[in-house]
Amino acid sequence: MPRKKNNHLKYIFVVGGVMSGVGKGVAASSIGKILQARGLRVTALKIDPYVNVDAGTMNPTEHGETFVLDDGTECDQDMGNYERFLDRDLSRANYMTTGSIYLDVIRRERNLEFGGKCVSVVPYIPMEVILRIDRAAAKADAEVALVEIGGTVGEYENILFLEAIRMLRLRHPGDVLIALVSYIPSLGAGGNELKTKPTQHAVRNLNSVGLQPDIIFGRAPMRLDEKRKEKLSLMCGVAKEDVISSPNADSIYDVPLNFEKEALSDRLLKKLNLRPRGRDLDAWRRLCRTIRVAKKEARIGVIGKYFDTGEFMLADSYISVLEAIKHGAAAARRKPVIEWLGSGEFEKDPRSLAALSQYDGIVVPGGFGHRGVEGKIAAIRYCREHKIPYLGLCYGMQLAVIEFARNVLKLKGANTTEIDQTAAHPVIDIMPEQKKLMEEKKYGGTMRLGAYPAELFPKTIAAAAYGTLKISERHRHRYEVNPDYIGRFEKAGVVFSGKSPDGRLMEIMELAKSVHPFFMGTQFHPELKSRPLHPHPLFREFMKAAAKGKK
Repeated sequence: MPRKKNNHLKYIFVVGGVMSGVGKGVAASSIGKILQARGLRVTALKIDPYVNVDAGTMNPTEHGETFVLDDGTECDQDMGNYERFLDRDLSRANYMTTGSIYLDVIRRERNLEFGGKCVSVVPYIPMEVILRIDRAAAKADAEVALVEIGGTVGEYENILFLEAIRMLRLRHPGDVLIALVSYIPSLGAGGNELKTKPTQHAVRNLNSVGLQPDIIFGRAPMRLDEKRKEKLSLMCGVAKEDVISSPNADSIYDVPLNFEKEALSDRLLKKLNLRPRGRDLDAWRRLCRTIRVAKKEARIGVIGKYFDTGEFMLADSYISVLEAIKHGAAAARRKPVIEWLGSGEFEKDPRSLAALSQYDGIVVPGGFGHRGVEGKIAAIRYCREHKIPYLGLCYGMQLAVIEFARNVLKLKGANTTEIDQTAAHPVIDIMPEQKKLMEEKKYGGTMRLGAYPAELFPKTIAAAAYGTLKISERHRHRYEVNPDYIGRFEKAGVVFSGKSPDGRLMEIMELAKSVHPFFMGTQFHPELKSRPLHPHPLFREFMKAAAKGKK
């Protein structure tokens, strides 16, 4: 499909070589950050090769966290990295999957929008990809569209996306740059012999579809030496200066600075014929220094249901929570020591709850289902009674409400109808509109998703943290605090400091500081809006409360 050329738009595609999971998302985010620091308007997109229409139905222990945007899009966790590094809110225009692309092309074909043409996979699927990239760039008024392609070169699943790059490069030579992020394994007795052969094969795979990388990022445990750079330059057909070392870093926020040590932004600007408008990474450098020099620890326990079962658990399942804790810790000038705690252990042996006293703060993140719930409720009770700073996110708030109902209000059988549909006291219940969708077996994309407004009450911990009485936060859930019980909770000391504008939905629950140093639950997911340079107010205050015991 022909498009109107934006003479200012440049494209950078980030593809992977050898293996996945080596940090394409962080590399792409870092490229965006350093270009942004040179004064350019940048937007970032992710293309996932899954047939899933979005990430909402994917298992987080296999795929990683489902990140949610303001508009309710359930997407890949790398979208969270883009937002955190660029400090920009993205939209559904910035995310696509194989499933969503085919779905849209088929819908248009059914509506006769192709005028009776034979709609073949090539060129129409790659053309749809290009159309979406241009649409996202136009919406963001971007000068550079940064596009990460999921998977690795050589896989059948992403070949049509590589074809889109080839077509775009053919149409607009000089406007398209390809960056290959490739794993460089280390061998030898000391583990310090870096092997470039796998990356050479990755480049050959890229060459086989008509593409040549302009930049190669060598992901390795250590910095690439000059010999390895020379070898990659010679065997892969790139200038030595375009082989960028990407070693393991203590913090992902160090990566843009590491790239700039090799003058990456200068190389990118030259290749794309772009003029910089300054150079400003000062705030970022101060952040990284704060993270680096923090010595006093704040020990934070994150309670989940998979951590003690022997199952393979990805920290990626809670990546936004972890990053938000780190952001808050930097604001509190503390070094976060984050430990996983399995709720199942608390169910098996209640005496194990005493170990929670070793922590400066406890977080119970969002989740679904009945597994490990009683252990979480027991841990929440321990935190409330022993004055340990507590932050409950979504399900973590709902379980805090259940704990309070059982142990303070003495409502025997208090529960959520997600677990017990016949609960004597359904203090957490499903919204009527959600109940109808579940009866129709409609699950994907049907939760309360995306940004919703809330109003805060003056003289509360939440209001003091935000510094305003009107907020907007991102949601991903079906169940809510049952309004029939609100009066009982408030009479017993629970402060619902945040509510929906109509007062029907409870968004934040807290206990007064006179009762507890910090005990709060949010129905929304504040971690989704935390940024390294702008920590979320509630994580910031939680970490400050956790740090008070560390003089």
